[in-house]
Amino acid sequence: MQALEETFAETMPREMGYDYMGMSFQEKKAQQGVPAWVIFAFSLLFVFLILAALYESWSLPFSVLLSTPVAVFGAFFVLWLRRFLLGYFVPPYMIQIEGDVYSQIGLVMLIGLAAKNAILIVEFAKDKYEEGVDLMDAALEGARLRLRPILMTSFAFILGCVPLWTASGAGAVGRQIMGTTVIGGMIAASAIGIFFIPAIFYLVERLSGGVLYQRPGRSQTAPTVAQGD
Repeated sequence: MQALEETFAETMPREMGYDYMGMSFQEKKAQQGVPAWVIFAFSLLFVFLILAALYESWSLPFSVLLSTPVAVFGAFFVLWLRRFLLGYFVPPYMIQIEGDVYSQIGLVMLIGLAAKNAILIVEFAKDKYEEGVDLMDAALEGARLRLRPILMTSFAFILGCVPLWTASGAGAVGRQIMGTTVIGGMIAASAIGIFFIPAIFYLVERLSGGVLYQRPGRSQTAPTVAQGD
């Protein structure tokens, strides 16, 4: 659509105009509405509030949300890498792998899946910490015990998106962009993000004072100080 508008402005007289219809018209109307960054900001806000209500904490949701940038970085990196590698085999004007509404849809799916991996570890680590296990041991234990289910679900999703990656025919570009986004993001979340989640959980708990969950048996009273002569 952008290429058509630029070509029209360069070649057609000023007396002529153009208009869109169908899906192109709907996309133009959407661009005139609420910007995409506002929608993503509200999405993060609602996810944060839901996690805060789930964990009954204002700081613990950061353990989940701060792990999603790894997946987002992986998605954009694989999109760039695929476009870069295709440049060696096909002419540049034939490459259509780029960031657009399809990649944004993939990011919505990706952020949810990356947050799911973090929730699996954080939930278990939180329960262990409430039981009295040391903070670092609880984070490591959660990562160790939840590693297999995270890898199973992640690889199942990655393999399920391979047909999108290799799509052909009418509308193939949209499916390729979406598949590239989610596959690249899930690979990054599974290979790199799972190492960040326990560290982020430990760091958030330490920065919040380590008193989000009072261990059983821990004294609630302040220590007494003996007065000297």
